[in-house]
Amino acid sequence: MTQEISQEFASQPESGHSNPTLIATSVAIFLTSFMTSGLNVAIPFVGREFHADAVLLGWVVNSFLLVLSVFLVPFGRIADIFGLKKIFLWGMIFFTIISAVTIFSNSIVMLIICRSLQGMSCAMVFSTGTALTTATHLGNKRGRALGINVSSVYIGYSAGPFLGGILTEHLGWRSMFAVIIPLCVLVIWFVLAKVKGEWSLSRGEKFDIPGSIVYGISLIALIYGLSILPDIPGVLLSLIGIAGLAVFIYLETRVKSPVLNINIFRSNRTFLFSNIATLIGYCAIFALAYLMSLYLQYIKALTPDQAGIVLLSQPLMLVICAPFTGRLSDKIEPRIVASVGLSLVFFALLYFSFITAGTGMDQIIITLVVIGAGMALFVAPNNNAVMSSVIPKYYGTASASNGTMRAIGQTLSMSITTIAIAVFVGRVVITSEYYPAFIDSTRISFGIFSILCFLGILASLTRGRLRKSKKDSV
Repeated sequence: MTQEISQEFASQPESGHSNPTLIATSVAIFLTSFMTSGLNVAIPFVGREFHADAVLLGWVVNSFLLVLSVFLVPFGRIADIFGLKKIFLWGMIFFTIISAVTIFSNSIVMLIICRSLQGMSCAMVFSTGTALTTATHLGNKRGRALGINVSSVYIGYSAGPFLGGILTEHLGWRSMFAVIIPLCVLVIWFVLAKVKGEWSLSRGEKFDIPGSIVYGISLIALIYGLSILPDIPGVLLSLIGIAGLAVFIYLETRVKSPVLNINIFRSNRTFLFSNIATLIGYCAIFALAYLMSLYLQYIKALTPDQAGIVLLSQPLMLVICAPFTGRLSDKIEPRIVASVGLSLVFFALLYFSFITAGTGMDQIIITLVVIGAGMALFVAPNNNAVMSSVIPKYYGTASASNGTMRAIGQTLSMSITTIAIAVFVGRVVITSEYYPAFIDSTRISFGIFSILCFLGILASLTRGRLRKSKKDSV
C-alpha cells in the first residue's frame, strides 16, 4: 500500500525553485505571515483609534490564532479526502474576501471578528501548503523546498514590521489589508492556471464530524481558559478543555475514519516529538515580536517604521539561512540541527529576561540576530522531520497537526504575555506611568519563554533518528 501511494505521488510534477506548487504555496504563506507581523507594529495605533486596553488588543492576535488552531486539523483531514489543492484554493479565496471586509472595521469588536475569520481561511492554507510542497518534492529535494517555504514565512515576518510600520504611519493600519488583496488575487489565478492535478489519497473516506466538534470545543475552552488565568473561570475552562481533549483522543481511537489518526503519534516517535518540539518552540518565540514592538515604541520611543527596522533583524536572518538549513537536514539528522538552533534561541531569550529601559539598541539587535539564526536551524529541519516521518496518505494530516502545534504554541505564547501584562500592568492603556510595570511583565515573559525553550531542546533530542523511524512510519 505504501509503495502504491509513493508511486502515485512520484508521478506528480516535481521540481525545485520554479515548481508552480512551490511558488503558489510560498507566496500564499508570505501574505498571511506579512499580515500577522505587520499588524503587531500597528497595535498601538489600533488601540488609540478604538480606545482599547492592552488585554483587549491582545485578542486582535489571539482571536486569529485561536480559530486557526481549531480548524487546522479538520481542514487537513478534509484536504486529504477532497483534495489538497482544492482546499488551498478556497482558503485563498476566503482570505482575500475577508481581508477586503476588514478594511471597513469600525470597532475593535469587528476587527477581532474579521481576524477570527481570517484565522479560519488561513487554516485552509496552512493545512495544505506544506503538504503540497512535500508531495511535489521527493527525496533529497524536500528539505530545500520546505526551507524555501519557511523562508517565505519569515520574508513575510520581515516585511511585515518594516512595510507595515511605513504603511501604518503614512496611510493607516487598514492599508495593510488593502495592499495584499491584489497579490491574493494573483495567487488564486496562478493556482487555477498553473498548478495541475490534485492530491487526495484518502478520497472516499468519511469525515469525522462528531470528533471535529469535540476537538474544536475542547481547544476553544483550553486556549481561552489559559488566556484569562488566574481567574477562576480560566481555571475551570482550562480543565474542561483538557478533559475534552482526553475524550477526543479516546473517541478517535475507536473511529474508522478519525479526523486525527492518533496511531501516528503512538507508533511514530519522530512524528510525536517533532510536533512537541514545534509546540514548545513557537510558544517560546512567537510573542517576541509583540513584546519587542511595544517595548521599542513605548520604552525606546521609536516610531512604528523605526521599530519595524529593528525587528527586521530577527526574521531577516531566518530568511537568509532557512533554505540552507533545510538542505542541511537532508544530510544531517534533523534532531541535531534543530536542537542546536533551539539552544541558540534559549540563550538569547535568557538574555532578554534581564532587559531594562537602558538596554542598548546594539545589544537588542545582536540578540534578535541570534534568535533568527537559531530559528533558521530549528524550523526547516523540524518541518522536514515531521513530513518525512509519515507516508503520503497522511501528508494533509501531518501538515495540519504540525500547524496546529505551531498555532497552539503561538496562542499560548500570546496568552502568557497577556497574563503577564494583565498581572503587572492591568487592563489599562499603557502610558508612561506604567512603563516600569510593563518592563517587569516583559522580563517575566521572556524568563518563562527561556524555560520552555530548554524543554523544547529536550523534546528535539528525544525524537530519535529520522532515517531509522521512516521504516516504522504510519
